[in-house]
Amino acid sequence: STGRSNEVPLKVTSRSYWQTVSLRSADIRAARRRIGYHATSRLPDLARHAELRILMRRAYRMGMPDVAKVWTREEVLALPEDGNRYELVDGELLVTPSPRPLHQIAVGVLNDRLRPYVREHRLGTVLSSPADLDLRAGQLLQPDIFVVRTTDGLPLRKWAQAGIPLLVVEVLSPSTARSDRITKRRRYQRSGVPAYWIVDVDARLVEVWAAQDTAPAIIDDFLLWQPSPSVPALSIDLPGSFREIHGE
Repeated sequence: STGRSNEVPLKVTSRSYWQTVSLRSADIRAARRRIGYHATSRLPDLARHAELRILMRRAYRMGMPDVAKVWTREEVLALPEDGNRYELVDGELLVTPSPRPLHQIAVGVLNDRLRPYVREHRLGTVLSSPADLDLRAGQLLQPDIFVVRTTDGLPLRKWAQAGIPLLVVEVLSPSTARSDRITKRRRYQRSGVPAYWIVDVDARLVEVWAAQDTAPAIIDDFLLWQPSPSVPALSIDLPGSFREIHGE
């Protein structure tokens, strides 16, 4: 009951279900004027039992969105070379367009800082993307810069020999910030990469992550890296490096 005297509940049925509507007293008075008072004096009683067929809009089941595709290494490796960088992280395909020139300049400057140190202390090889790192977990990653150990001083012949890098460096781009800081960072940590640097060229700082870290160290002066206690640490002058990157 609605508690309002000027409404009379009218039960209307269709082929599939009952629908309750209200017939207002104004409608009753209008009907009485059209066909005569006495003929409609019992309209509320009749209306309670009136069965009308009405055309209702057909309901359709709304489908759920397709679950995101889980990619395999083989599928990603089969993608055409179209200028994009394709990476695979735990079944998720990451597509990155060609980087801006400043990104590539930063990669070159950091390579220049790392290569002499790695060569002098026979730590391995400094490499850059394109690459095909699987991190021993069926992944496909192409870091901007990474350092891999070499066996008996021999050059790396197959990507499968790379194993887990000693260092991974990603230079941020507007299109890669989220994946570099979250998706790939988590994968590198789970895989046991001991040092991961996220280089923010615009902010002129480096976010440094170790495998066990829950938050990065933010470095904007001297960046230290000591992959083994048996060798002295590398110290990179970040202010000087960023000035070189920006052409100052």
